Amino acid sequence: MNAESHSRETAVAARAAALEAAYGATGGVALLDAMIRREFPGSIALVSSFGTEAAVLLHMVAAVDPKTPVVFLDTGKLFGETRRYRDALIERLRLKDVRIVTPDPAELARRDGDGTLWYTNPDACCALRKVEPLARALEGFDAWINGRKRYQGNLRSAIATVESAEGRIKVNPLAQWSREDIAAYFDRHELPHHPLQADGFQSVGCIPCSERSRPDEDMRAGRWRGLDKTECGIHLPAPGRKTEAA
Repeated sequence: MNAESHSRETAVAARAAALEAAYGATGGVALLDAMIRREFPGSIALVSSFGTEAAVLLHMVAAVDPKTPVVFLDTGKLFGETRRYRDALIERLRLKDVRIVTPDPAELARRDGDGTLWYTNPDACCALRKVEPLARALEGFDAWINGRKRYQGNLRSAIATVESAEGRIKVNPLAQWSREDIAAYFDRHELPHHPLQADGFQSVGCIPCSERSRPDEDMRAGRWRGLDKTECGIHLPAPGRKTEAA
């Protein structure tokens, strides 16, 4: 890392710490309103998988400003149900700026020509289909919003409400929410559920790496089942970095 990049990351980490001190006890719509309207007007985006819990954060963002950019990573390996759910939520919530981001075609042909990279090297597949496209999609934004929650466990169990990652502010409005909070919000606002949830999928990602899970299992137990892997990589520090947090 050169001196300029180091200086920028230091400044961003300091701002993240200040924002965490100011807003760490806040969450939900109140936090989003502060981030979207006051702290990062015009320079913040929501990254959404349109998965089983995504409607909550999408509904909140739409309530604050439906013109907020929403980044959706279409890996080319998604369930058709996810794409249809995405389209239904866009219409229902009247989202004005959903950006569908796909992997680079040339890189796909070069590194995963037969489409089986997920089987031989799932980390490399996630990097190609999610991490790299997201990095391109977030260029020009100073901050981004995501839906991670502490109750999801593993590396998520201690996430801050506001943190820094890769020289950018990262906002976690639902960090402190419980599973019961999410369910109550769905009920209160009569939000539609992901169609695969009724079929036993508690967490939905790409087809090859998502399985059904039992209600008594960890919510993400069906993701990369049997592998020593719990994250796709977009929430992990870049190679050579020890931590992503401020």
